[in-house]
Amino acid sequence: MNCVVTGATSGIGKETAVALAKSGATVAIVCRTRERGERALGEIARRAGRDAVSLFVADLSSQRAVRTVAAELRAALPRIDVLVNNAGLALRDRIPTQDGLETTFAVNHLAPFLLTRLLEPTLAASAPARVVTVSSEAHRWGTMRFDDLMGAQRYDGWKAYAQSKLANVLFTYELARRLQGQGVTANCLHPGLVGTAFASRGPTAIRILARLARPFLRSPAKGAATSVYLAASPEVAEVTGGYFTGRRARRSSRESYDPAVAARLWQMSEQLTGA
Repeated sequence: MNCVVTGATSGIGKETAVALAKSGATVAIVCRTRERGERALGEIARRAGRDAVSLFVADLSSQRAVRTVAAELRAALPRIDVLVNNAGLALRDRIPTQDGLETTFAVNHLAPFLLTRLLEPTLAASAPARVVTVSSEAHRWGTMRFDDLMGAQRYDGWKAYAQSKLANVLFTYELARRLQGQGVTANCLHPGLVGTAFASRGPTAIRILARLARPFLRSPAKGAATSVYLAASPEVAEVTGGYFTGRRARRSSRESYDPAVAARLWQMSEQLTGA
């Protein structure tokens, strides 16, 4: 089984890669920098007790980089059985990418949207295959601000993050609908409150929450459990279009079930990425 895991330099992504490699999968990790990626590669291989791990480097805030790494993955892997869209960030300030897009939305939603679309033919040819996208309970505080997706008129770091996590859920549900009958499932998840450095550059609300929740935070390995479950468990082999937390299917927010919102987001995402 060939698995691709983005954002595997640290935290949940690295633990997901370790668990999948331990289970016998061949794992391709996508990391932002080569230096940190090589360190992660060595640790994953050592902890898994196997060398079946390879490194691909891409700054997912750049659409050119996403396209390049997708081409590299297609060339290197004869099949892709699982794609885990794990990479994500939360920022306090509005920072534009080199494509002129707001970074939180670009990395958290547009990057997995574009990467999944570019790998879709390989996933379909490898069926049965799975797409797993890491969202968050923060999506419940999000709404799709189609008149200002990039926060150019008024930016709030927490709202931008929540919107991007809602976009993950909407994307998953729409992808599941579009892939119906092709042997590729699509599910998303909330990993729980995890003790990582994720919130260090985040908006004030997330940093305060992280401090208050510190005594109750789960380890990155436990945070990765639902990602691994959706990627590899036979129990969910045919389950698609679900939102999971604690390895159980849950209801997501009301807006996330609106097919008109999902279709509009899909259309705008195609326009913004040229997918």
